[in-house]
Amino acid sequence: MKRSIGIAALGLALVAMTATAQDMMRHVDLSSPDMVSAEMTRAEVEAALAAATTAAPADFTGKRLSGLDLSGLNLSGAIFRAARLNKTKLAGARLDRAILDQAWLLEADLTGASLKGANLFAAQMAHARLDGADLSGARVAADLTGASLVGASIAGANLGADMRNQSMGLMRAILKSAKLERLNARGADLSRVDLEFASLKGADLTGASLKGAQLGGADLTGVTATNTDFDGADLASVKLTDPVGLDQAKNFDRAKNRDRLIR
Repeated sequence: MKRSIGIAALGLALVAMTATAQDMMRHVDLSSPDMVSAEMTRAEVEAALAAATTAAPADFTGKRLSGLDLSGLNLSGAIFRAARLNKTKLAGARLDRAILDQAWLLEADLTGASLKGANLFAAQMAHARLDGADLSGARVAADLTGASLVGASIAGANLGADMRNQSMGLMRAILKSAKLERLNARGADLSRVDLEFASLKGADLTGASLKGAQLGGADLTGVTATNTDFDGADLASVKLTDPVGLDQAKNFDRAKNRDRLIR
């Protein structure tokens, strides 16, 4: 009972903190055992997965799993709500439809992982590695500051602001200074997303929404912008050289600070 109450309290605390701009790092001792240790082994995680069913998926809510090597495991549909997975190795793992709301994945290695349709609401993923990962159709309102998604896919994913939860603050993906080279963002919702100083060289933004997105200082060299919606996007100091399909972009004339573009 006490554990349930503790987990519930943790979840409420995390949501409350995200209301102040999704910045929880200053409130937590990231070197504490709670953030760097694991209370389960890989074998125990595998046993929990083996015992799971479609009706009762593996549930790791609030678990400390930091630093474990869970590479290549099939974790599809598993629940990791408020779990700690800092520096955990999840390379090549399958996390399709997994629930990672309010989870901690600081510097986690998700290289080549599949997170199709996963939920990452209020997750902390600063400096995580997701090169080549597949987040197509996922719901991502996570802090990915400094993360690497080189060659990854967020096709059809929703990273935009959740306008229904304004009482909680502006919940959206934060990709400040992220490496997004060759990102497949076809049809993705990036409305109001923070992409300041991110590198999107060669990214495919076909049909994506950048409505109200913060792009200050971002590098959009060689992006494909066919049918990309720039309505209200802030383009101050954005490097936009050699774009493909910009003449077919939507509402580019309604973007902010176009006079400050670097071409």
